[in-house]
Amino acid sequence: MREPKINVGQRKGRRTLDAVEGFATSIGEGTKISGNLGGKGHSIVLGEVKGDCDLEGTLVIGESGRWVGNVKAKTIVIAGVVEGEVFAQEKLEILSTARIKGTIKARSLAIAEGAVHQGEVSMSSHNEITHFKDQREHP
Repeated sequence: MREPKINVGQRKGRRTLDAVEGFATSIGEGTKISGNLGGKGHSIVLGEVKGDCDLEGTLVIGESGRWVGNVKAKTIVIAGVVEGEVFAQEKLEILSTARIKGTIKARSLAIAEGAVHQGEVSMSSHNEITHFKDQREHP
């Protein structure tokens, strides 16, 4: 299996993933799952999921990942495809390879140059939106 473009091994102090110590759940590339995901740990999706998600930890949808359904987590990082509502209770980071179709809701939102979103954006009154060029992809 090739390494996902989301680098979880290097700690550079800039990204949401820098605080993630490990994933309790990993859905590998080529894996297809139909059903709901919930729990307290961090999860990474490199395959395809059809269903809803409600996590107390971090959800990462890698570049090869695809999610069809609603996702809710404390923190969410998207590099793949999502069709459904995305709700990050704290921070949502959308990388340049992300393709999202649906409403996104977050307290804090970072969108990389090149990301595509079709839908509405909803944020609380104490929010921040950051646009960035992903320097880790282009040294």
